[in-house]
Amino acid sequence: MYPLLPSLAAACLYAGAATYQGLRLTQRSAPDKRLLALLGVLALLFHGGSLFLQMYHSAGLVLDFFNAASLIAYAVILLTLVACVRIPVENLLLLLFPLGCLTVLLAQFMPVGTSQPINEAPGILVHILLSIIAYGMLTIAVFQALLLLLQDHHLKNKHPWGLIKNFPPLQTMESLLFGFLWAGWLLLSLSLLSGALFIDDLFAQHLVHKTILSSFAWVVFAVLLWGRHQLGWRGHQAIRWTLAGFCLLMLAYFGSKLVREFILHI
Repeated sequence: MYPLLPSLAAACLYAGAATYQGLRLTQRSAPDKRLLALLGVLALLFHGGSLFLQMYHSAGLVLDFFNAASLIAYAVILLTLVACVRIPVENLLLLLFPLGCLTVLLAQFMPVGTSQPINEAPGILVHILLSIIAYGMLTIAVFQALLLLLQDHHLKNKHPWGLIKNFPPLQTMESLLFGFLWAGWLLLSLSLLSGALFIDDLFAQHLVHKTILSSFAWVVFAVLLWGRHQLGWRGHQAIRWTLAGFCLLMLAYFGSKLVREFILHI
C-alpha cells in the first residue's frame, strides 16, 4: 500500500476540521467538541498510517527531515486532543490542524534527504521517543504563547473579535502555558539524560551541535520557570523566553537535519 492515499485523506480531514473550527469561531459560536475531536482522531489515524508506510523499512526507521516534522506534528496534535478531555485547549487546534495538513503533505511530496535508516539499540529508540514527545509538548507551549499574545493584544486594545471571545480567561491561558512548559522541560531533561546514557560518540554520530543547542534551550526554559516561580514573570516577558527557547530547540533538531541532509549530504 502506498502512503499517498492516507496522506491525502489526513490532509483533507485536517483542512476540513480547521475550516469548520475557524468558521464557527468567526461566527462567535463554539464548535461542537465531539465533531472536532472526531475529525481530529480520523485525521490522526490516516496520518499515522502514512507515517508508518513512509518511515518503516526493513533496514530500520527512515526519519528524514520531513518525516520528522510530520511525526512531531502528529505527536503535538495527539497530545492536544488528549489534553482537551480535561483542560480547555481546543483553541490550539485551530493552529495545529493546518500544521498537520502542511507537514503530512510535505512528508509525502518533498524529496527525501540523505538520512540513514535508524536501526539502533532500544536505549537510542527511547531517547528518540522522549525527544519527539518533548519537542511536541514544547511546540504546544509555543502555540499557547502565541494565542496568549494575541489575546493580550486584543484585550488591551479593547476590540476582541469572535475568536478571542471564545478563549478562556487570560489567567487560565497563562496557567496552561506554564503547565505545558513544565511538562516539556521535564521531558526535555529526560531526553538529554537518556542521550548522555545511550549515545556513545557524539562526534561520530554528528550530534554535537544538536546536543549543545538543546542544552542551551534547556537552560532558557529552566531560567523561565525559575523566573516564574521566584520573580513572578508573566505576560510578554514569559512569551519572549518561551519563543527564544523554542527557536534554539528547533534549530538544534531541524537546523542540524537540514544542514546534514540537504547541504552536506551526510
